Amino acid sequence: MAMPKVAFVTPGSFPLPSSKSSSVERVVEYIVPQLNHVVRARIYGRTAPRLARRGTLHGVTCLRFPAVNKIRYIQSVARSLRTFRPDLVVVENRPQHLLRIRKQCPRSRIWLNLHSTTFIGNGYISPKLLRESLRCAERIIVNSMYLRNVVAAKVPDALHKLRVVHLGVETSKFHSQYSVEGAERRHWLRHIRGWKDRSVVLYMGRLIPRKGVHHLLSLLPELVAVHPDILIVIVGSAYYGSHRITAYTRQLHRLGKAWPNHVLFVPYVPYNEVPDWYLAADAAVVPSDRREAFGLVNVEAMACGLPVVATRAGGMKEIIEDGVTGLLADPDHLRSELRDCILLLLQDNELRAMMGQRSRERVERYFNWQKAGERWMEVFMETGLLNP
Repeated sequence: MAMPKVAFVTPGSFPLPSSKSSSVERVVEYIVPQLNHVVRARIYGRTAPRLARRGTLHGVTCLRFPAVNKIRYIQSVARSLRTFRPDLVVVENRPQHLLRIRKQCPRSRIWLNLHSTTFIGNGYISPKLLRESLRCAERIIVNSMYLRNVVAAKVPDALHKLRVVHLGVETSKFHSQYSVEGAERRHWLRHIRGWKDRSVVLYMGRLIPRKGVHHLLSLLPELVAVHPDILIVIVGSAYYGSHRITAYTRQLHRLGKAWPNHVLFVPYVPYNEVPDWYLAADAAVVPSDRREAFGLVNVEAMACGLPVVATRAGGMKEIIEDGVTGLLADPDHLRSELRDCILLLLQDNELRAMMGQRSRERVERYFNWQKAGERWMEVFMETGLLNP
């Protein structure tokens, strides 16, 4: 029996592969190759200099189209889909594309892989259009129970279609500081960066208000007073792959300016450099607001043996075991609880080590790409795309 053909349609925001792509493209890059041995997969994405219009990505065929105009991009993808004639089309994170692809591919099954709350909000799609779009989706894959509940609240009729697939991390690239290789590299990184005697608290991610970096920086006076060797390292920019300055990033730099020996801003770094920043830190902080659907940064930090201090909100409370692999702060008392959680970790080396080791164990057990791929295959079998 021939393998079923499955097309994965990315939003066209970033090319694949790319060191500057968003988490959506990263998920596609790591999930789809996990499935290519049971389905004939094909990825649709945008063009980029030095990338052929047709190529392969980890053994998966990848077709690329110009995406300056998003409507024309999805039209080009739809025309190509008619030639491929897939059994299933998976639309990545853009519910508004479902109807257009349904019109062009009436015989294909269509799923939505939803990554965040952003593109189901009123700013991007009307409630009526969202209902119509989700009606034509056979399955809606989400990355957390939190996101499942948000979608179900907006479109109750879609509840039976929703399936949760937690995301993961490539554990072979994100080494634990408690492994031999990780410990040696951590020692070298801290030496060359001059961090040998510093307690390094890391934030990794976009610099936008809902990520809550201002809460972390506003705590500097209290943190320094109790723990004078603290260094807060902020890695990221407002936009993926860009160093553009915004009003918010200027605000953050103003907050940090009074503490030049305790704050380090590092602009957006390529993804292959990300593991080293976690590996050299002592703890990670993810102070996002209630809308954080998952947060790959949580599992990336945990893979490197870091305890994570995060907001008890969104999908993060499904990842971090409070008091076991990290600490969760009440969003209604975020400032005071962030402070207490950070200081507790920095002042208790044994607790920090215990949580870091258990973080890595939890990632190996639940939050890696192999586990995510297995869950996708379970949904394939549930719908009859694959035989058990």
